[in-house]
Amino acid sequence: MSVSILAQNLTGSEIIKIAGEINELKRQGQNIANLTIGDFDSNIYPIPDELKQGIVDAYAENQTNYPPADGILDLRQSVSAFLKSRFDLDYAPNQILISGGSRPLIYSIYKAIVDPGDKVIFPIPSWNNNHYCDLAIADPVIIPTGPGHNFMPTADDIRPHIKGATLLALCSPLNPTGTMFNKKDLEEICDLVIAENKTRSAGQKPLYILYDQIYSQLTFGHHEHFNPVSLRPELKDVTIFVDGASKCFASTGVRVGWGFGPAHVIDYMKAIVGHVGAWAPKAEQVAMARFLRQDAGVNGYLSKLKTNIQNSLNTLHTGFQQLRSEGFNVDSIEPMGAIYLTIKVDYSGKTTPDGKVLQTATDINFYLIKEARVAFVPFSAFGTGEDMNWFRVSVGATTLADIEALLPRIKEALSKLV
Repeated sequence: MSVSILAQNLTGSEIIKIAGEINELKRQGQNIANLTIGDFDSNIYPIPDELKQGIVDAYAENQTNYPPADGILDLRQSVSAFLKSRFDLDYAPNQILISGGSRPLIYSIYKAIVDPGDKVIFPIPSWNNNHYCDLAIADPVIIPTGPGHNFMPTADDIRPHIKGATLLALCSPLNPTGTMFNKKDLEEICDLVIAENKTRSAGQKPLYILYDQIYSQLTFGHHEHFNPVSLRPELKDVTIFVDGASKCFASTGVRVGWGFGPAHVIDYMKAIVGHVGAWAPKAEQVAMARFLRQDAGVNGYLSKLKTNIQNSLNTLHTGFQQLRSEGFNVDSIEPMGAIYLTIKVDYSGKTTPDGKVLQTATDINFYLIKEARVAFVPFSAFGTGEDMNWFRVSVGATTLADIEALLPRIKEALSKLV
């Protein structure tokens, strides 16, 4: 029977599809190291003890009724203070929106700003912007990126497409690559947006920036997180941030995200989130408000989490660089942020022991699942072509010992290809 054109054209998450096939293999008794989902195994990375107890306490206090559509005031005040202390960003509670994780925030930004047919610029690989363009019936303008610039877009990449665009969707640290903007590159993009908006009349929509910094607390080594408003304060009226607790506190299932930006846009986003009921549970909001004020607990947790994540990422990176030095056609990019490592496994055209020729990144991935019992996500799941043999590796659901154990299996599997 007929359904809407949107429903007919909307595609599901490619990552979830891969995970489904892996889970089926696991049900058949195969032990697969699943490095696909951008999530945490809560037995390896539990949420902060103070936050966990706070959630229990909030339920004991019967904090179980509807929260306000924009989030409880206490949490918005805590987020405001958190943004000030972490980024020196000044956002009042009425410029902050709480939602059930970051997805409702991204959806509401698209729906509040983008009209059908509006141009939305985003790089690939990137997470789900193609799907949000489908939901908004937008005109996607896709910016290909490559390893030479750590898969991050530049002002030169964006410049030819910026005229008349409504939204520029950016993310740093980037899902899927774990790479980041440096200060100079982000400044140049900011200046490009400023210059474009000066050409628009009062009756025109400005070019807005969606800035997803959900991984901003997870940066490593000398790499520093930058954002458009700190670099160019004049962009405050056109920048809407996506942020939250899901990644920095390994609390993906707690479902507390926060967006912030100009009050008039946040007001419209609040109405959209309210209509779809996508708010965070009240008890979790109460607990998060209390936890964010505990600087010692927050800092202690982040320090331990970052150390463990970085150890896993560095182990993988070192392992792939060792394989590369031994002549294997692989590579990896230095860990910068998030829970991801970008790796290359370039074995298209090679033949497996059972005579199958590997044609695509997906073929390579499923060969590794079968022969090395390890699963990655091809960048094709993030908008690139199947001929790009780069992959996302997510370490949040795998122990360091498991990562150390899978590297010899990868070497053995690749050695079998001819």
